[in-house]
Amino acid sequence: MCGIIGIVARSPVNQLLYDGLLLLQHRGQDAAGIVTSEGSSFHMHKGSGQVRDVFRTRNMRSLPGNMGIAHCRYPTAGSAYKVAEAQPFYVNSPFGIVLSHNGNLTNADALKEEMFRTDLRHINTGSDSEVLVNVLAHELEQASVRLRLDPPTIFRAVANVHRRIKGAYAVVAMIAGYGVVAFRDPFGIRPLAVGYNESPTGTEYLVASESVALDALGFRLLRDVAPGEAVFIDEDGHFHSQQCAERASLNPCIFEYVYLARPDSLIDGASVYESRLNMGEKLAEKIRRQYGHLKIDVVIPIPDSSRPSALQLAHGLGVPYREGFVKNRYIGRTFIMPGQAVRKRSVRQKLNPIAMEFQGKNVLLVDDSIVRGTTSHEIVQMAREAGARKVFFASAAPPVRFPNVYGIDMPTRAELIAAHRSEDEVGREIGADALIYQDLEALKEAVRRTNPKLTSFETSCFDGHYITGDITSDYLKSIETLRDAARDSGEDEGAQLDLNLATAQ
Repeated sequence: MCGIIGIVARSPVNQLLYDGLLLLQHRGQDAAGIVTSEGSSFHMHKGSGQVRDVFRTRNMRSLPGNMGIAHCRYPTAGSAYKVAEAQPFYVNSPFGIVLSHNGNLTNADALKEEMFRTDLRHINTGSDSEVLVNVLAHELEQASVRLRLDPPTIFRAVANVHRRIKGAYAVVAMIAGYGVVAFRDPFGIRPLAVGYNESPTGTEYLVASESVALDALGFRLLRDVAPGEAVFIDEDGHFHSQQCAERASLNPCIFEYVYLARPDSLIDGASVYESRLNMGEKLAEKIRRQYGHLKIDVVIPIPDSSRPSALQLAHGLGVPYREGFVKNRYIGRTFIMPGQAVRKRSVRQKLNPIAMEFQGKNVLLVDDSIVRGTTSHEIVQMAREAGARKVFFASAAPPVRFPNVYGIDMPTRAELIAAHRSEDEVGREIGADALIYQDLEALKEAVRRTNPKLTSFETSCFDGHYITGDITSDYLKSIETLRDAARDSGEDEGAQLDLNLATAQ
Protein backbone atom coordinates (compact mmCIF):
# COMPACT_ATOMS: atom_id res chain seq x y z
CA MET A 1 0.00 0.00 0.00
CA CYS A 2 1.14 3.55 -0.71
CA GLY A 3 -0.31 7.03 -0.46
CA ILE A 4 -0.70 9.22 -3.54
CA ILE A 5 -1.85 12.82 -4.04
CA GLY A 6 -2.29 15.13 -7.02
CA ILE A 7 -3.31 18.82 -6.85
CA VAL A 8 -4.14 21.55 -9.35
CA ALA A 9 -4.61 24.78 -7.41
CA ARG A 10 -4.59 28.56 -7.75
CA SER A 11 -1.69 29.11 -5.36
CA PRO A 12 1.52 27.26 -4.39
CA VAL A 13 0.84 23.60 -3.59
CA ASN A 14 4.04 22.53 -1.81
CA GLN A 15 2.55 22.91 1.69
CA LEU A 16 -0.70 21.21 0.67
CA LEU A 17 1.20 18.25 -0.72
CA TYR A 18 3.37 17.98 2.40
CA ASP A 19 0.35 18.15 4.71
CA GLY A 20 -1.47 15.62 2.54
CA LEU A 21 1.41 13.18 2.83
CA LEU A 22 1.33 13.52 6.61
CA LEU A 23 -2.36 12.59 6.51
CA LEU A 24 -1.52 9.52 4.43
CA GLN A 25 1.65 8.60 6.33
CA HIS A 26 -0.02 5.42 7.61
CA ARG A 27 -0.01 4.12 4.03
CA GLY A 28 3.78 4.11 3.77
CA GLN A 29 6.79 5.06 5.86
CA ASP A 30 9.76 3.88 3.77
CA ALA A 31 10.05 6.87 1.43
CA ALA A 32 8.33 10.07 0.37
CA GLY A 33 8.50 12.43 -2.58
CA ILE A 34 6.96 15.62 -3.96
CA VAL A 35 7.11 17.06 -7.48
CA THR A 36 5.71 20.47 -8.37
CA SER A 37 5.32 22.11 -11.77
CA GLU A 38 6.18 25.67 -12.69
CA GLY A 39 5.88 26.49 -16.37
CA SER A 40 7.82 23.88 -18.34
CA SER A 41 9.89 22.68 -15.39
CA PHE A 42 9.39 20.10 -12.67
CA HIS A 43 10.87 20.51 -9.20
CA MET A 44 11.42 17.29 -7.27
CA HIS A 45 12.54 16.23 -3.84
CA LYS A 46 12.30 12.66 -2.56
CA GLY A 47 14.12 10.41 -0.14
CA SER A 48 13.92 7.51 2.27
CA GLY A 49 12.11 7.72 5.60
CA GLN A 50 8.95 9.32 6.89
CA VAL A 51 7.64 12.59 5.51
CA ARG A 52 8.91 14.70 8.39
CA ASP A 53 12.41 13.24 7.90
CA VAL A 54 12.57 13.71 4.14
CA PHE A 55 11.52 17.37 3.87
CA ARG A 56 13.16 20.41 5.41
CA THR A 57 12.39 24.10 4.91
CA ARG A 58 15.03 24.41 2.20
CA ASN A 59 13.44 21.51 0.32
CA MET A 60 10.00 23.09 0.49
CA ARG A 61 11.31 26.38 -0.83
CA SER A 62 12.69 24.56 -3.85
CA LEU A 63 9.22 23.24 -4.78
CA PRO A 64 7.40 26.22 -6.39
CA GLY A 65 4.30 25.95 -8.56
CA ASN A 66 0.52 25.64 -8.41
CA MET A 67 0.38 22.03 -9.55
CA GLY A 68 2.00 18.90 -8.15
CA ILE A 69 1.87 15.27 -7.11
CA ALA A 70 3.25 13.41 -4.09
CA HIS A 71 3.80 9.88 -2.81
CA CYS A 72 4.61 8.00 0.38
CA ARG A 73 5.97 4.53 -0.21
CA TYR A 74 5.38 1.16 1.34
CA PRO A 75 7.35 -1.58 -0.46
CA THR A 76 5.45 -4.38 -2.18
CA ALA A 77 6.21 -7.59 -4.04
CA GLY A 78 9.11 -8.26 -1.71
CA SER A 79 11.59 -5.84 -3.26
CA ALA A 80 14.38 -4.49 -1.10
CA TYR A 81 14.04 -0.73 -0.77
CA LYS A 82 16.44 1.50 -2.71
CA VAL A 83 16.25 5.28 -2.84
CA ALA A 84 16.15 5.08 -6.64
CA GLU A 85 12.73 3.48 -6.24
CA ALA A 86 11.30 6.37 -4.23
CA GLN A 87 8.46 8.01 -6.12
CA PRO A 88 7.38 10.00 -8.08
CA PHE A 89 9.12 8.64 -11.19
CA TYR A 90 10.09 10.91 -14.08
CA VAL A 91 10.49 10.56 -17.85
CA ASN A 92 11.20 13.42 -20.25
CA SER A 93 10.34 11.91 -23.61
CA PRO A 94 8.24 12.70 -25.51
CA PHE A 95 6.52 14.69 -22.75
CA GLY A 96 7.77 15.57 -19.30
CA ILE A 97 5.81 13.19 -17.06
CA VAL A 98 6.03 12.39 -13.35
CA LEU A 99 3.95 9.58 -11.85
CA SER A 100 3.02 8.17 -8.46
CA HIS A 101 1.40 4.77 -8.09
CA ASN A 102 -0.33 2.73 -5.40
CA GLY A 103 -0.69 -0.96 -6.15
CA ASN A 104 1.21 -3.69 -7.95
CA LEU A 105 1.50 -4.60 -11.62
CA THR A 106 1.37 -8.36 -11.97
CA ASN A 107 2.85 -8.37 -15.50
CA ALA A 108 5.69 -5.92 -14.84
CA ASP A 109 8.44 -8.31 -15.94
CA ALA A 110 6.76 -9.03 -19.28
CA LEU A 111 6.22 -5.31 -19.82
CA LYS A 112 9.91 -4.57 -19.18
CA GLU A 113 10.91 -6.99 -21.91
CA GLU A 114 8.20 -5.67 -24.23
CA MET A 115 9.25 -2.05 -23.75
CA PHE A 116 12.92 -2.84 -24.30
CA ARG A 117 12.33 -4.72 -27.54
CA THR A 118 9.29 -2.90 -28.97
CA ASP A 119 8.93 0.51 -27.30
CA LEU A 120 12.72 1.07 -27.16
CA ARG A 121 12.53 2.15 -23.52
CA HIS A 122 14.91 1.04 -20.78
CA ILE A 123 13.87 0.49 -17.15
CA ASN A 124 16.53 1.35 -14.60
CA THR A 125 15.04 0.04 -11.34
CA GLY A 126 13.08 -2.93 -10.09
CA SER A 127 10.00 -0.80 -9.48
CA ASP A 128 6.81 -1.51 -11.39
CA SER A 129 5.99 2.18 -11.05
CA GLU A 130 8.85 3.02 -13.39
CA VAL A 131 7.39 0.49 -15.81
CA LEU A 132 4.02 2.22 -15.51
CA VAL A 133 5.31 5.74 -16.22
CA ASN A 134 7.12 4.48 -19.32
CA VAL A 135 4.03 2.66 -20.59
CA LEU A 136 1.98 5.84 -20.09
CA ALA A 137 4.63 7.96 -21.85
CA HIS A 138 4.70 5.58 -24.81
CA GLU A 139 0.92 5.47 -25.14
CA LEU A 140 0.67 9.27 -24.93
CA GLU A 141 3.19 9.51 -27.75
CA GLN A 142 1.28 6.99 -29.87
CA ALA A 143 -2.09 8.67 -29.24
CA SER A 144 -0.93 12.26 -29.84
CA VAL A 145 -0.92 14.13 -33.15
CA ARG A 146 2.25 16.17 -33.69
CA LEU A 147 3.04 15.62 -30.01
CA ARG A 148 0.12 17.72 -28.85
CA LEU A 149 -2.29 16.58 -26.15
CA ASP A 150 -5.93 17.26 -25.34
CA PRO A 151 -8.34 15.41 -23.00
CA PRO A 152 -9.61 12.90 -25.64
CA THR A 153 -6.00 12.05 -26.55
CA ILE A 154 -5.03 11.55 -22.92
CA PHE A 155 -8.04 9.33 -22.30
CA ARG A 156 -7.23 7.29 -25.42
CA ALA A 157 -3.73 6.77 -24.06
CA VAL A 158 -5.06 5.67 -20.65
CA ALA A 159 -7.37 3.18 -22.39
CA ASN A 160 -4.30 1.65 -24.05
CA VAL A 161 -2.51 1.58 -20.70
CA HIS A 162 -5.43 -0.41 -19.28
CA ARG A 163 -5.10 -2.89 -22.16
CA ARG A 164 -1.40 -3.43 -21.58
CA ILE A 165 -1.00 -3.59 -17.81
CA LYS A 166 -2.46 -6.04 -15.33
CA GLY A 167 -2.89 -5.95 -11.58
CA ALA A 168 -4.11 -3.35 -9.13
CA TYR A 169 -3.25 0.31 -9.50
CA ALA A 170 -4.32 3.81 -8.59
CA VAL A 171 -2.24 6.43 -10.38
CA VAL A 172 -1.67 10.18 -10.36
CA ALA A 173 0.57 11.64 -13.05
CA MET A 174 1.51 15.18 -14.04
CA ILE A 175 2.24 16.17 -17.63
CA ALA A 176 4.33 19.31 -17.97
CA GLY A 177 2.42 22.14 -19.57
CA TYR A 178 -0.89 20.24 -19.49
CA GLY A 179 -2.13 19.14 -16.06
CA VAL A 180 -2.73 16.18 -13.75
CA VAL A 181 -4.26 12.87 -14.85
CA ALA A 182 -5.44 10.20 -12.41
CA PHE A 183 -6.84 6.76 -13.10
CA ARG A 184 -7.78 3.52 -11.40
CA ASP A 185 -7.57 -0.12 -12.47
CA PRO A 186 -10.68 -1.66 -14.11
CA PHE A 187 -11.38 -3.75 -10.99
CA GLY A 188 -11.25 -0.77 -8.62
CA ILE A 189 -9.01 -2.67 -6.19
CA ARG A 190 -6.95 0.23 -4.85
CA PRO A 191 -8.79 3.38 -3.68
CA LEU A 192 -8.75 6.84 -5.25
CA ALA A 193 -10.96 9.85 -4.45
CA VAL A 194 -11.28 13.30 -5.99
CA GLY A 195 -12.33 16.52 -4.27
CA TYR A 196 -12.64 20.22 -4.99
CA ASN A 197 -12.32 23.58 -3.31
CA GLU A 198 -13.88 26.85 -4.47
CA SER A 199 -11.15 29.46 -4.01
CA PRO A 200 -11.61 33.19 -4.69
CA THR A 201 -9.78 32.77 -8.00
CA GLY A 202 -11.43 29.55 -9.19
CA THR A 203 -11.97 25.86 -8.52
CA GLU A 204 -9.10 23.75 -7.22
CA TYR A 205 -8.98 19.94 -7.43
CA LEU A 206 -7.26 17.30 -5.34
CA VAL A 207 -6.95 13.56 -5.97
CA ALA A 208 -5.84 11.29 -3.12
CA SER A 209 -5.79 7.70 -1.90
CA GLU A 210 -8.22 8.44 0.93
CA SER A 211 -10.91 11.02 1.57
CA VAL A 212 -9.26 12.03 4.86
CA ALA A 213 -6.66 13.96 2.86
CA LEU A 214 -9.44 15.93 1.17
CA ASP A 215 -11.31 16.71 4.38
CA ALA A 216 -8.33 17.89 6.39
CA LEU A 217 -6.97 20.07 3.57
CA GLY A 218 -10.27 21.92 3.17
CA PHE A 219 -11.48 20.13 0.03
CA ARG A 220 -14.95 18.66 -0.40
CA LEU A 221 -15.30 15.09 -1.58
CA LEU A 222 -16.65 15.07 -5.12
CA ARG A 223 -16.66 11.29 -5.56
CA ASP A 224 -14.45 8.26 -5.89
CA VAL A 225 -12.72 7.73 -9.21
CA ALA A 226 -14.61 4.84 -10.80
CA PRO A 227 -12.87 1.58 -11.77
CA GLY A 228 -11.26 2.05 -15.18
CA GLU A 229 -12.03 5.77 -15.19
CA ALA A 230 -9.53 8.56 -15.81
CA VAL A 231 -9.87 12.15 -14.67
CA PHE A 232 -7.83 15.00 -16.09
CA ILE A 233 -7.50 18.47 -14.57
CA ASP A 234 -5.74 20.90 -16.87
CA GLU A 235 -3.50 23.74 -15.73
CA ASP A 236 -6.43 26.17 -15.84
CA GLY A 237 -8.45 24.02 -13.43
CA HIS A 238 -10.90 22.52 -15.93
CA PHE A 239 -12.10 19.05 -14.92
CA HIS A 240 -12.53 16.24 -17.47
CA SER A 241 -13.37 12.57 -16.96
CA GLN A 242 -14.02 9.48 -19.06
CA GLN A 243 -14.43 5.74 -18.63
CA CYS A 244 -11.36 4.24 -20.32
CA ALA A 245 -11.73 0.50 -19.68
CA GLU A 246 -13.61 -1.87 -21.94
CA ARG A 247 -14.97 -3.78 -18.94
CA ALA A 248 -15.00 -2.39 -15.43
CA SER A 249 -16.40 -3.58 -12.11
CA LEU A 250 -15.98 -2.37 -8.55
CA ASN A 251 -14.11 -4.81 -6.28
CA PRO A 252 -12.40 -2.76 -3.55
CA CYS A 253 -9.74 -4.44 -1.45
CA ILE A 254 -11.54 -5.43 1.73
CA PHE A 255 -8.30 -5.19 3.72
CA GLU A 256 -8.51 -1.41 3.32
CA TYR A 257 -11.52 -1.49 5.64
CA VAL A 258 -9.98 -4.02 8.03
CA TYR A 259 -6.62 -2.36 8.56
CA LEU A 260 -5.03 -0.17 5.88
CA ALA A 261 -7.22 2.93 5.74
CA ARG A 262 -7.72 5.55 8.42
CA PRO A 263 -11.05 5.16 10.26
CA ASP A 264 -12.11 8.71 9.30
CA SER A 265 -11.96 7.90 5.57
CA LEU A 266 -14.74 7.03 3.15
CA ILE A 267 -13.74 4.51 0.50
CA ASP A 268 -16.15 3.87 -2.37
CA GLY A 269 -18.97 5.35 -0.35
CA ALA A 270 -18.36 3.13 2.69
CA SER A 271 -17.25 4.53 6.05
CA VAL A 272 -14.15 2.74 7.31
CA TYR A 273 -15.09 3.51 10.92
CA GLU A 274 -18.65 2.25 10.55
CA SER A 275 -17.37 -0.86 8.75
CA ARG A 276 -15.12 -1.64 11.73
CA LEU A 277 -17.99 -1.13 14.15
CA ASN A 278 -19.99 -3.60 12.09
CA MET A 279 -17.10 -6.07 12.20
CA GLY A 280 -17.28 -5.97 15.99
CA GLU A 281 -21.02 -6.50 15.89
CA LYS A 282 -20.60 -9.52 13.61
CA LEU A 283 -17.97 -10.97 15.95
CA ALA A 284 -20.32 -10.51 18.91
CA GLU A 285 -23.02 -12.41 17.02
CA LYS A 286 -20.62 -15.27 16.32
CA ILE A 287 -19.42 -15.44 19.93
CA ARG A 288 -22.99 -15.51 21.24
CA ARG A 289 -23.86 -18.20 18.71
CA GLN A 290 -20.80 -20.48 18.93
CA TYR A 291 -18.77 -19.46 21.98
CA GLY A 292 -21.44 -18.75 24.55
CA HIS A 293 -19.62 -20.99 27.02
CA LEU A 294 -16.72 -18.53 27.30
CA LYS A 295 -16.93 -16.41 30.42
CA ILE A 296 -15.52 -13.07 29.28
CA ASP A 297 -14.90 -10.41 31.92
CA VAL A 298 -13.45 -7.66 29.75
CA VAL A 299 -12.77 -6.79 26.08
CA ILE A 300 -9.41 -5.16 25.31
CA PRO A 301 -8.27 -3.94 21.86
CA ILE A 302 -4.79 -4.23 20.41
CA PRO A 303 -4.14 -0.59 19.46
CA ASP A 304 -4.95 1.09 17.16
CA SER A 305 -7.06 -0.12 14.23
CA SER A 306 -9.04 -2.72 16.22
CA ARG A 307 -10.55 -0.19 18.65
CA PRO A 308 -13.90 0.36 16.85
CA SER A 309 -14.41 -3.39 16.42
CA ALA A 310 -13.53 -4.10 20.05
CA LEU A 311 -15.82 -1.33 21.28
CA GLN A 312 -18.83 -2.65 19.37
CA LEU A 313 -17.98 -6.24 20.28
CA ALA A 314 -17.99 -5.36 23.99
CA HIS A 315 -21.30 -3.55 23.55
CA GLY A 316 -22.79 -6.54 21.75
CA LEU A 317 -21.69 -8.94 24.49
CA GLY A 318 -22.66 -6.62 27.32
CA VAL A 319 -19.22 -6.75 28.94
CA PRO A 320 -16.86 -3.89 29.85
CA TYR A 321 -14.51 -2.39 27.26
CA ARG A 322 -11.13 -1.35 28.60
CA GLU A 323 -7.86 0.02 27.24
CA GLY A 324 -5.31 -2.52 28.44
CA PHE A 325 -2.27 -1.65 26.34
CA VAL A 326 -0.38 1.60 25.96
CA LYS A 327 1.31 2.10 22.60
CA ASN A 328 4.67 3.84 22.38
CA ARG A 329 4.33 6.12 19.36
CA TYR A 330 7.91 7.34 19.47
CA ILE A 331 9.88 4.12 19.20
CA GLY A 332 12.38 4.00 16.36
CA ARG A 333 12.01 1.64 13.44
CA THR A 334 13.43 -1.87 13.64
CA PHE A 335 14.97 -2.18 10.19
CA ILE A 336 16.11 -5.79 10.34
CA MET A 337 14.50 -8.37 12.61
CA PRO A 338 16.45 -11.59 11.89
CA GLY A 339 15.28 -13.69 14.81
CA GLN A 340 12.43 -14.45 17.13
CA ALA A 341 14.09 -12.77 20.11
CA VAL A 342 14.39 -9.47 18.24
CA ARG A 343 10.75 -9.64 17.10
CA LYS A 344 9.63 -10.24 20.69
CA ARG A 345 11.63 -7.31 21.96
CA SER A 346 10.16 -5.09 19.26
CA VAL A 347 6.59 -5.94 20.30
CA ARG A 348 7.33 -5.29 23.98
CA GLN A 349 8.93 -1.95 23.19
CA LYS A 350 5.83 -0.84 21.28
CA LEU A 351 3.13 -2.10 23.66
CA ASN A 352 2.99 -2.15 27.44
CA PRO A 353 0.11 -3.67 29.45
CA ILE A 354 -1.85 -1.92 32.20
CA ALA A 355 -1.76 -4.68 34.80
CA MET A 356 -4.94 -3.69 36.67
CA GLU A 357 -7.04 -4.42 33.58
CA PHE A 358 -5.77 -8.01 33.39
CA GLN A 359 -5.29 -9.25 36.95
CA GLY A 360 -7.60 -12.16 37.74
CA LYS A 361 -9.78 -11.63 34.65
CA ASN A 362 -10.83 -13.66 31.63
CA VAL A 363 -9.74 -11.27 28.89
CA LEU A 364 -10.88 -11.14 25.27
CA LEU A 365 -8.20 -9.46 23.16
CA VAL A 366 -9.32 -8.05 19.81
CA ASP A 367 -7.03 -7.39 16.85
CA ASP A 368 -7.77 -6.39 13.27
CA SER A 369 -6.10 -9.52 11.85
CA ILE A 370 -3.49 -12.22 12.46
CA VAL A 371 -0.75 -12.50 9.83
CA ARG A 372 2.48 -14.14 11.01
CA GLY A 373 1.17 -14.71 14.52
CA THR A 374 4.43 -13.56 16.14
CA THR A 375 2.90 -10.38 17.49
CA SER A 376 -0.29 -12.15 18.59
CA HIS A 377 1.67 -14.79 20.51
CA GLU A 378 3.75 -12.16 22.29
CA ILE A 379 0.67 -10.10 23.21
CA VAL A 380 -1.09 -13.16 24.65
CA GLN A 381 1.99 -13.83 26.77
CA MET A 382 2.07 -10.21 27.94
CA ALA A 383 -1.57 -10.50 29.01
CA ARG A 384 -0.81 -13.64 31.02
CA GLU A 385 2.22 -12.06 32.66
CA ALA A 386 0.03 -9.09 33.61
CA GLY A 387 -2.18 -11.47 35.60
CA ALA A 388 -4.95 -12.58 33.22
CA ARG A 389 -6.67 -15.80 34.32
CA LYS A 390 -7.60 -16.75 30.74
CA VAL A 391 -6.79 -15.07 27.44
CA PHE A 392 -9.18 -15.34 24.50
CA PHE A 393 -8.32 -13.80 21.14
CA ALA A 394 -10.65 -12.45 18.44
CA SER A 395 -9.68 -11.35 14.93
CA ALA A 396 -11.89 -8.85 13.09
CA ALA A 397 -10.74 -10.52 9.86
CA PRO A 398 -10.86 -14.14 8.69
CA PRO A 399 -7.68 -16.28 8.62
CA VAL A 400 -5.04 -14.82 6.28
CA ARG A 401 -4.13 -17.93 4.26
CA PHE A 402 -2.82 -16.58 0.95
CA PRO A 403 -0.32 -13.92 -0.17
CA ASN A 404 -1.55 -10.57 -1.45
CA VAL A 405 -0.30 -9.58 -4.90
CA TYR A 406 -2.25 -6.35 -5.35
CA GLY A 407 -0.15 -3.88 -3.40
CA ILE A 408 -0.13 -5.04 0.23
CA ASP A 409 3.22 -6.20 1.57
CA MET A 410 2.35 -9.54 3.16
CA PRO A 411 4.63 -12.48 3.99
CA THR A 412 4.93 -15.53 1.77
CA ARG A 413 2.50 -18.33 2.41
CA ALA A 414 5.13 -20.25 4.35
CA GLU A 415 5.24 -17.37 6.85
CA LEU A 416 1.46 -16.99 7.23
CA ILE A 417 0.46 -18.72 10.44
CA ALA A 418 -2.98 -19.74 9.14
CA ALA A 419 -1.84 -20.95 5.71
CA HIS A 420 -1.47 -24.59 6.71
CA ARG A 421 -3.16 -24.68 10.11
CA SER A 422 -6.72 -25.01 11.32
CA GLU A 423 -8.21 -22.29 13.50
CA ASP A 424 -7.69 -24.43 16.61
CA GLU A 425 -4.07 -25.00 15.65
CA VAL A 426 -3.51 -21.26 15.19
CA GLY A 427 -5.04 -20.68 18.62
CA ARG A 428 -2.60 -23.11 20.17
CA GLU A 429 0.32 -21.53 18.29
CA ILE A 430 -0.41 -18.07 19.68
CA GLY A 431 -1.10 -19.49 23.16
CA ALA A 432 -4.76 -18.39 23.43
CA ASP A 433 -7.35 -20.30 25.45
CA ALA A 434 -9.77 -19.71 22.55
CA LEU A 435 -9.47 -18.09 19.12
CA ILE A 436 -12.39 -16.56 17.25
CA TYR A 437 -12.00 -15.54 13.62
CA GLN A 438 -14.44 -13.40 11.66
CA ASP A 439 -16.28 -15.29 8.91
CA LEU A 440 -15.57 -13.98 5.39
CA GLU A 441 -19.23 -13.50 4.49
CA ALA A 442 -19.76 -11.65 7.76
CA LEU A 443 -16.81 -9.38 6.94
CA LYS A 444 -18.26 -8.59 3.52
CA GLU A 445 -21.63 -7.84 5.06
CA ALA A 446 -20.01 -5.57 7.65
CA VAL A 447 -18.67 -3.34 4.88
CA ARG A 448 -21.63 -3.73 2.55
CA ARG A 449 -23.99 -2.54 5.28
CA THR A 450 -22.39 0.92 5.08
CA ASN A 451 -22.92 1.03 1.30
CA PRO A 452 -25.28 -1.58 -0.20
CA LYS A 453 -23.99 -0.77 -3.70
CA LEU A 454 -20.79 -2.67 -2.88
CA THR A 455 -21.61 -6.14 -4.17
CA SER A 456 -18.12 -7.57 -4.64
CA PHE A 457 -14.73 -7.27 -2.95
CA GLU A 458 -11.11 -8.29 -3.52
CA THR A 459 -10.54 -10.90 -0.81
CA SER A 460 -7.64 -12.98 -2.16
CA CYS A 461 -5.61 -13.06 1.08
CA PHE A 462 -8.54 -14.83 2.73
CA ASP A 463 -9.92 -17.09 -0.01
CA GLY A 464 -7.12 -17.37 -2.61
CA HIS A 465 -9.33 -16.00 -5.39
CA TYR A 466 -7.31 -13.51 -7.44
CA ILE A 467 -9.88 -11.39 -9.20
CA THR A 468 -7.70 -10.28 -12.13
CA GLY A 469 -7.52 -13.89 -13.30
CA ASP A 470 -3.83 -13.83 -14.23
CA ILE A 471 -2.16 -15.09 -11.04
CA THR A 472 -0.43 -18.45 -11.43
CA SER A 473 1.52 -20.65 -9.03
CA ASP A 474 4.69 -19.67 -10.89
CA TYR A 475 3.96 -16.00 -10.24
CA LEU A 476 3.43 -16.64 -6.53
CA LYS A 477 6.71 -18.59 -6.40
CA SER A 478 8.53 -15.69 -8.04
CA ILE A 479 7.16 -13.33 -5.37
CA GLU A 480 8.43 -15.67 -2.66
CA THR A 481 11.87 -15.71 -4.29
CA LEU A 482 11.93 -11.90 -4.40
CA ARG A 483 10.93 -11.66 -0.75
CA ASP A 484 13.58 -14.14 0.32
CA ALA A 485 16.27 -12.25 -1.61
CA ALA A 486 15.12 -8.89 -0.18
CA ARG A 487 15.11 -10.23 3.37
CA ASP A 488 18.58 -11.73 2.97
CA SER A 489 20.11 -8.58 1.47
CA GLY A 490 18.58 -6.14 4.00
CA GLU A 491 19.23 -3.27 1.59
CA ASP A 492 18.27 0.23 2.64
CA GLU A 493 19.80 3.30 1.08
CA GLY A 494 19.25 6.30 3.32
CA ALA A 495 19.64 8.94 0.65
CA GLN A 496 17.64 11.76 -0.81
CA LEU A 497 17.20 13.20 -4.27
CA ASP A 498 16.53 16.83 -5.05
CA LEU A 499 16.15 17.83 -8.70
CA ASN A 500 14.96 20.59 -10.93
CA LEU A 501 13.90 18.84 -14.11
CA ALA A 502 13.72 20.80 -17.35
CA THR A 503 11.01 19.13 -19.40
CA ALA A 504 10.72 18.79 -23.14
CA GLN A 505 7.63 19.94 -24.98
